[in-house]
Amino acid sequence: MNNQFGGTGVALVTPFDANYKIDSEALGKIVDHAVRGGVDYLVVMGTTGESVTIGESEKSLLLEVISTHKQDKPLVLGMGGNNTAKILEQLESSDPDSYDAILSVCPYYNKPTQKGLINHFTMIADKSPRPVILYNVPGRTSVNLIAKSTIELSKHPNIIGIKEASGDFTQCIAIASNTDENFLLISGDDVLALPLIAIGAKGLISVIANALPEEMSRIVRYGLNGQYKEARNILHPISYLMELMFREGNPTGVKSLLSHLGLCSEQVRPPLIHASAELRDEIAGAYRKAGLTGGKA
Repeated sequence: MNNQFGGTGVALVTPFDANYKIDSEALGKIVDHAVRGGVDYLVVMGTTGESVTIGESEKSLLLEVISTHKQDKPLVLGMGGNNTAKILEQLESSDPDSYDAILSVCPYYNKPTQKGLINHFTMIADKSPRPVILYNVPGRTSVNLIAKSTIELSKHPNIIGIKEASGDFTQCIAIASNTDENFLLISGDDVLALPLIAIGAKGLISVIANALPEEMSRIVRYGLNGQYKEARNILHPISYLMELMFREGNPTGVKSLLSHLGLCSEQVRPPLIHASAELRDEIAGAYRKAGLTGGKA
């Protein structure tokens, strides 16, 4: 089952119209674009999907739209937070036929200890009807799931991997070298995916793959095959574009790029705001400079 989640996953945005309502048509276009571009699986309701601003009824709509467009691609559902009991309730009421795994972020704001984190994720893994992928992103949660804790959690039969966005290579090397071969170390940073693959990562959950699924899928595929020169030839021209995706926050940057490609509007929900005119122009310029085709003139 772990093989479903090797390679490239796309952390789907949630498109909105001018009234901040979910734009189902645009979401379908983005999923179609990602699937045609060769991504291996889809991730919904993560940070890039603005999950903290999405209501329960809207989550059902997202799953319904994605299910009609994803073809045979596996779907990972974001299900995390800082209230363990609430997550367990959500797992109990969820329809396991609608997703293939969950992505569960480290609890934010209340800053648990490492023992607290292990207990939190163990309770989730015990309850989840589907495999669990941990998500470590200290820059957002203010807590780091250290390598020792990840290694301990990797022994749970229902925890199959971790999306690592700590940017700590020493930590990632420790995870890669002290977990079972089937445990998935997944890059949570687009620009770091290739070096992490070199030290043992099995793939990437990508933001920019919403817009550039073919390029990101090829980079990861080449990396996993040990064809680093070929991967670099694709990575280097778009590396600055990757950097711009996060200059004013996520998914502000990638939605600006998606708007440039005519796939959805730039609209994000408050407290986020859409890209500045300066960033919008810089993204469009970086896209052209990278030699990419498509998008507005």
